[in-house]
Amino acid sequence: MTLDAAGFQSATDATDAVVADLDAYRRMLIESNAVMNLVGPDTLADFWNRHALDSAQLIPHVPDARTWADLGAGAGLPGVVLAVFMKPRGGHVHLIDSLQKRCRFLQSVVDALDLPATVVWGRAEQHAARVDVVTARAVAPLTKLLGYAQAYHQKGAAGLYLKGEKAEAEVAEARKVWHFESQLFPSRSDARGRVVSVRSLRRVRQ
Repeated sequence: MTLDAAGFQSATDATDAVVADLDAYRRMLIESNAVMNLVGPDTLADFWNRHALDSAQLIPHVPDARTWADLGAGAGLPGVVLAVFMKPRGGHVHLIDSLQKRCRFLQSVVDALDLPATVVWGRAEQHAARVDVVTARAVAPLTKLLGYAQAYHQKGAAGLYLKGEKAEAEVAEARKVWHFESQLFPSRSDARGRVVSVRSLRRVRQ
């Protein structure tokens, strides 16, 4: 499925202001991607589906959530998209990444679009802000990712993780290390993908 801005707006009920901010972010992403590896260059032509809708689809799963942490935020997906949607809602997003150059890009986006977001340069597990939802995309297999996210879950966060076609296998593997409640939802942006919901996380006793 390929979307343009109008198709994205129809699919998400985004306001004109949200679409304008996302289009500005798209242009910044294209410009910066030419000099640093933020996303696969071939994915930018499908920005509205591959990146914008893929990120925005998380919001209906937790419609009352206002505070988010995006672990390994990278190019800002899903975190920047979430922050754009949170802007009129009074929410806030923590964009956490261990590479300084990516943090500089994220800060430039946050400043340019006046987003309700904090950019954190460091390890995700060391930041551990109290948030409603912790999320990540393309960071690590679920077993390792839950280790990064454990401190957020311990403070009451729900987890929503964007995963690909191996989501079911990753959940099964993670259960060897972690106890958790989970649900898998079909991705709206890719029939092969899943949104993995995780709650009540704790480590399996050895």
